[in-house]
Formats: sequence, C-alpha cells, structure tokens
Amino acid sequence: MIKIGLTGNIASGKSEVENILLKKGFVVVDLDKISHQLLEKDDEIKKKILGEFETLKRTELAKIVFSDLNKKKNLENIIYPKLKEYIINIFEINKDKKAVIVSGALIYEAGFQDLFDKIIFIDSKKELRLSRLMKRNNIDKNTALQRINCQNDKNKTKADIIIENNSDIATLNNKIDNAIALLF
Repeated sequence: MIKIGLTGNIASGKSEVENILLKKGFVVVDLDKISHQLLEKDDEIKKKILGEFETLKRTELAKIVFSDLNKKKNLENIIYPKLKEYIINIFEINKDKKAVIVSGALIYEAGFQDLFDKIIFIDSKKELRLSRLMKRNNIDKNTALQRINCQNDKNKTKADIIIENNSDIATLNNKIDNAIALLF
C-alpha cells in the first residue's frame, strides 16, 4: 500500500481533489472532517479548549484560534496526537488497498509528513484562494487574509508532487491523472 498525504493551503482546492480521487476509487480520509468530529465529541478537547463554552460553534472557535496563537497551539497540542493515532489506524484497516490518501491542510505543521510515502501539495494563486475563502465561508477580506496568512507557503517545496489548481475542473482532473501516473 502507498500512503499518500494530500495537503495545500486553505481554499486551494483540496476538497475538490478529494472528490475526484474518491470517484477514481481511492480510499480518501479527510483529516479536517475528523478534526471537526473530535471538536464536537471529544471530552478532553471540550474541557481544555472550550472550557465553559462547550457549545461553541466551529466558526466561533476558528475566530478564537486564528486570532490567538497560544490558543491555536493549545488546540494543536491536544488534537494532533489524536489525529496521528487515527491515521495509523486507517492505514492498518486499509492495508490491503493499493493506496490510502489522507488529506489535511496541516500535514507538515502537525509533523505527520513521515507517516506518508509521498505527499501531494495542491496550490493556487493567493488571489484565487482569497476569493474562494471569502465566498465559501461568507467572511470579509480581512478575516480571509488573516486565515491565509496563518499558513506556511514554504511547505509546497517539501512535497513530492505539486498540483496547480488555478483553472477548471477538467484541467484539475487531468493534473490529478498525471500525478497518479507518477505514483504508480
């Protein structure tokens, strides 16, 4: 089995790539969704991060962690070990598959890169990401820029394959096919 990490900055198109890979028959795990589930269900996270705000919505939590680096770091220190354990379990469960793709925006920041045989980075122009993020999350430009600027663009250079996502779905699909050909 090939263990593939799929990453990229916010609003680069990872979700669209995930959907295309699922349609091609790959096992795809979205760490962002798993993180959200942990935030909703994990008592340790609720107690240590949310405190008295146990019913805090993800959008409200995002405002807190994107504006306070200490709170962001506290959340990461709790959630990253749980996600790492989850990834290892997913690989074990799917060991008979040709490949397992784990998608997450923070693969490098979390130190997960060593769990993978190959890493694909989805990249898009900053202006396009800004537009997508404002539209997708219904947020203003300053808030979107704050979130975009929290991420490290240098991680792109560490990836094995970079897919530029600045065009249409057909072009993206072709680029994914080319990336898959390089992996197998």
